[in-house]
Parts: sequence; structure tokens; C-alpha cells
Amino acid sequence: MQERKASTVRGLVMFVATLALFAAGGYLVYLGVRDVAATGRPHAGEIVGGVVVLFFALWSCLGFFLVFPNEANVLTIVGRYFGTEKRAGWFWTVPIPLVLRQRVSQRIQNFDSETLKVNDANGNPIEVAAVIVWRVVNTAQATFDVEDYEDFVRIQTETAVRHMASEYPYDNYEPTGFSLRANADEVTDSLHRELQEHLHAAGVEVMRTQLRRLAYAPEIAADMLRRQQAEAVVAARTRIVEGAVGMVEHALDMLNERNVVALDEERKAAMVSNLLVVLTSEHHAQPVVNAGTLYQ
Repeated sequence: MQERKASTVRGLVMFVATLALFAAGGYLVYLGVRDVAATGRPHAGEIVGGVVVLFFALWSCLGFFLVFPNEANVLTIVGRYFGTEKRAGWFWTVPIPLVLRQRVSQRIQNFDSETLKVNDANGNPIEVAAVIVWRVVNTAQATFDVEDYEDFVRIQTETAVRHMASEYPYDNYEPTGFSLRANADEVTDSLHRELQEHLHAAGVEVMRTQLRRLAYAPEIAADMLRRQQAEAVVAARTRIVEGAVGMVEHALDMLNERNVVALDEERKAAMVSNLLVVLTSEHHAQPVVNAGTLYQ
């Protein structure tokens, strides 16, 4: 349903007009009563006219309403959408008894989802929760296209969070691909797009999404922690070995370029072995001084 502006008048203008109606009606009734007192004959026309004018003045009072900042009033007449007034202030509309006014907040709101237990893309149980920042931008859709837009936001958010968590692994041990822990920006972007697609029908704009909690479920947390530690150790060792090999290669190249010493293949292998032990050992190496010849 498309939102449209309601036909309203500024409240101050109609307040002055209503006061004028009260004054006119009261004056007509006064004239009628005065003439009755002076002549003794009733002047029904003036009195009836005054009563009618006073009735319309009272009826006009029912059309006033207030619109607060960042709120909107959705108006309906006999079950049909009449329009929306979004401007803050004092307004007046036709005071038909069947005109209904419903307030819809357009303030920015937060929704903090419950912590959900979901299986990630690898089938591991994880706990995930998200915070959604949203607001209503189409009051007609929020009022008439869904039963309760706040409840709709809650349910669709939990559904989207579950779907997002099942699409990615918690940790990705492959060189390519995304994971929930390592690619938070990409994951929240996909959650934002999915939520906006679902909540568009309710006239809701998703302004920001953020994961509030992301962890392995308690029953596997200890095992996964040991796996992460093992992966970290392997990665560190790999980096150390890569650096050590590069340093050994650089040392051999410098010895050859400067002609410091000529080594055969066997001595090169021994030197490489010794350097690797020194560079990759977790403890300080104890040097051994060779006091003889190179081949002793």
C-alpha cells in the first residue's frame, strides 16, 4: 500500500474558526432570547440557528489532534485509508465519527535478538545473537500490510539470523571462503540485505545490523578451543620454518658472493641443518667451538 498525505488543516486556523462559530451561535441565541423577553413572542429562527451553529462548533472540536516529533498519525474513514500526517504540530481534520487516528512511531529503534543455538555450515552448534537498528518509513504498509509490525520485525530478524548462521562456518580452515568469526563485515552485510528484503513489506528500513554474540555452543567449546590452539601452533611453526629457510638461503648466497669459504654439498647440508636447528629451536642453542680444521 502506498503512503499518501492526509487532507488536514493547521489547528490554529480551525481553532480561530471554531471560536468564531461559538461566538456567532451564542450571539444568535442571545438575540432570540432578548427578542422573546422584549416582545413576549418566541423567535424560533434565531434560537434554532444559534443552536445549530453551536452544534457545529462543538462538532468541529472533535477534529483536533496532535502529532509529536518523529511520529505519524494514520487516518482511516469507514475502513478506508484516508492518509498520513507526518508533520509535527496541531492539526484538524473532518471530525466524522468514523474517522480513526492511529499513531505510528517513526523513531529509530533497536531490537536485540535472543541468543539462538544454530548449526553453522559445518554442522557445529554455535550460539549467535544480533542487534538490529530500524525505523518505520512507510506508515501505510506498517499499519495495513502486516498485523503487528514490531512483532514482524522480531520474527523476521530471528529467522534471518538463523539462516545467516547456517550459511557460513564459524571458522574457515581453507585459504578461500568466508567465516562468521573472520569476516564479520561481509556476514553482517548479507544479514542486512536479507533483513531489508523481508522487512520491506512492512514499510521498515533496516539502518544497521551487528552481531552481539558469536560463540561455539558449550558442549563443543572446549574441543573447538583445543582445535584452534592446534591450528595456531601449526600456523606459527609454518611461519617460523619459512623465515628460517629464507635466512639460511640468504646466508649461503652471501657466503658464495663474497667468497668467504668454499663448501661442498655435504658441508652445506651440515650448515643448513645447524642453522635450522638454531633458528627454529624454542631454546637458546649452545655453541660448540671447533678448534681443529674444517674437516675434523
